[in-house]
Amino acid sequence: MNRNQEQTIALAAIVQAASLVEQLARTGDTAADATTPLLKALFVQSPERFNDVYGSPRLNLSVGLNHLGSLLGQNPKGLSPDVTRYALSLIHLERKLARQPGMLSTLGDGIQSAARQASHFGPAHENTVAALADLYKQTLSNLTFRIHVTGNPAFLQNPHTANRVRAILLSGIRAAILWRQVGGKRWHFLVSRGRYQKACRELLQSSPE
Repeated sequence: MNRNQEQTIALAAIVQAASLVEQLARTGDTAADATTPLLKALFVQSPERFNDVYGSPRLNLSVGLNHLGSLLGQNPKGLSPDVTRYALSLIHLERKLARQPGMLSTLGDGIQSAARQASHFGPAHENTVAALADLYKQTLSNLTFRIHVTGNPAFLQNPHTANRVRAILLSGIRAAILWRQVGGKRWHFLVSRGRYQKACRELLQSSPE
């Protein structure tokens, strides 16, 4: 796997998180096969290989890869503008977080603590999700820049849905950190659209590992 594909996978994970947040806010639910890989990646803190974070892109990040390919196109159809807004906000929030070493340390400790619940209940269990949501609320929600999620108030005011939104936003931050670690820059959206689109197509056609 080359560096361009690694950047594309990390970007796809950001976009998948953004898409799931938009879907949760609008409908109150998401598909487990799209949500669980993002939450599992939070607990992969020291991967030996890049693929250890998300596994097979075609199996686990197809939502993000498809949406990223559409977003990078000349005329993205069928996508809510909120998905783009959330994705760009996650990238911006991660840059704010990078300047807060104390908060980064608190997040690391909190994720290690939540990992015990994930190993017992599973990464997508409501207990694990609640722990991740509380971690997001105690850390990232206190930065000067905050992600404002809009949608159906009936769903957003539901504590379980609100927890899932925060947990998935945290998974999007994890993806944004990974994107920066493999060389991703915001200006790549302007100069690398074509190669990211090509990588999306290649990864969607790749064989699952």
